[in-house]
Amino acid sequence: MSEPSDQSDDQFDDIVDAETNRDPDLAVIEAGSRTLRTQGGQPQGDPVPSRPEDPELDKALREVETELSTRWGETKLEPSVTRIAALMDVLGDPQRAYPSIHITGTNGKTSTARMIEALLGAFELRTGRYTSPHVQTITERISLDGAPISAERFVETYQDIKPYVELVDAREEYRLSFFEVLTGMAYAAFADAPVDVAVVEVGMGGTWDATNVIDASVAVVTPIDLDHTDRLGGTTGEIAGEKSGIIKQGATVILAQQPVDAAQVLLKKAVEVDATVAREGMEFGIVSREVAVGGQLLTLRGLGGEYDNVFLPLHGAYQAHNAAVALAAVEAFFGIGAEHARTLDPDTVRTAFAQVASPGRLEIVRSSPTVILDAAHNPHGARATAEGVSEAFGFSRLIGVVSTSGDKDAKGLLEAFEPILAEVVITANSNPRATDVDALAAAAVEVFGEDRVVVEPRLDDAIEAAITLAEEEAEYGGAGVLVTGSIFTVGDARLLLRRG
Repeated sequence: MSEPSDQSDDQFDDIVDAETNRDPDLAVIEAGSRTLRTQGGQPQGDPVPSRPEDPELDKALREVETELSTRWGETKLEPSVTRIAALMDVLGDPQRAYPSIHITGTNGKTSTARMIEALLGAFELRTGRYTSPHVQTITERISLDGAPISAERFVETYQDIKPYVELVDAREEYRLSFFEVLTGMAYAAFADAPVDVAVVEVGMGGTWDATNVIDASVAVVTPIDLDHTDRLGGTTGEIAGEKSGIIKQGATVILAQQPVDAAQVLLKKAVEVDATVAREGMEFGIVSREVAVGGQLLTLRGLGGEYDNVFLPLHGAYQAHNAAVALAAVEAFFGIGAEHARTLDPDTVRTAFAQVASPGRLEIVRSSPTVILDAAHNPHGARATAEGVSEAFGFSRLIGVVSTSGDKDAKGLLEAFEPILAEVVITANSNPRATDVDALAAAAVEVFGEDRVVVEPRLDDAIEAAITLAEEEAEYGGAGVLVTGSIFTVGDARLLLRRG
């Protein structure tokens, strides 16, 4: 079957797996006398899996990745759920074997999904989580009980559904996309486990997203801002219209703080389908927040009452807002609301939040100087990251390492970071859709001025240059490095910098 050709080539995502397309020489890179990354497994407690150590299993996983790479990329939006619905039908509708919490929005979806998963797991429910994109390895996208499925299980799940995928391919006008096949794998894996509840993040939008073949009892909408405007709409209200498609008949809708036009659209949809709405700042929210060592200390007001002394080991006010949204979503899943004078067990809530990790979100991967990774990829996310860095870290000088994707507002992102960065090192990541280095550098010069911009086309050289600039402050000068601009930039840097 041919692929759709109604959009230009630059709207296709040639990447379906960041790990497959990364330079294998990233494994060991010297920066002066320092080794940025040593060969070995993932750090203890790291929620991001490494490649399989078994050569045969690694080969099998790569074969699956290669097959998936022949499919239509995930950033192209074709307004139909026909193909994924057909796949679910021939698979026996596995997505109906468990209740679901569905999450959409512009920023904060993955962190919120991880928090919801942690809370549900703490209350002894078996969870499945489906998020995208991945930081380093494709298996991250499908998690069971809070951990990515094994490479072996990933391969087995693909082989199990492959005959059905091929059947649908033969029936439909277009072959199933990369994202549609992965969505089918996730739903099948959750049913096979089986899970008690699935936590599902949309890929893009909502109404026509492949994940939207579930009828979630709880729909979560994280903050909406401008992103993917060529596909979802040019205003936050238009984008909200697309994202409101996950709100189903009789569901409970958990709304993060939204722009006025987006909130109006979402509330209108909720009324149309007789959904119950809980709004951050009204029915739930943050009572207090204090910066603490390694994170922040929160008092949260949930749907049923207050939860104090909640330690969240993540930085940034936006993560506190994500925590409030996640808590309300889990309360709603358990049937807790204003009409019920009860809360979740506070100690269990505290335990769950204290264990949350969110790789690539203000993640410290090195000290002396401190190197932080953050996957902010649009101006809204960059502003939140800049505020988080300013609040949580007392850097005397901060050097940015930036590479963005070609379809993003690179200049807007750079403008958001300009107030906190002394210099910026412009580079490229492993994604073929990465912004051209010269074009990104030109945008950076407009924002920062020529004297504050360094260009290093290779990411390893860019990180080395940034570390060198930071070290000019001397060992205890308080300088740091922020690597940002794209999930691909963060994933590549994580391979380079994490300790084995």
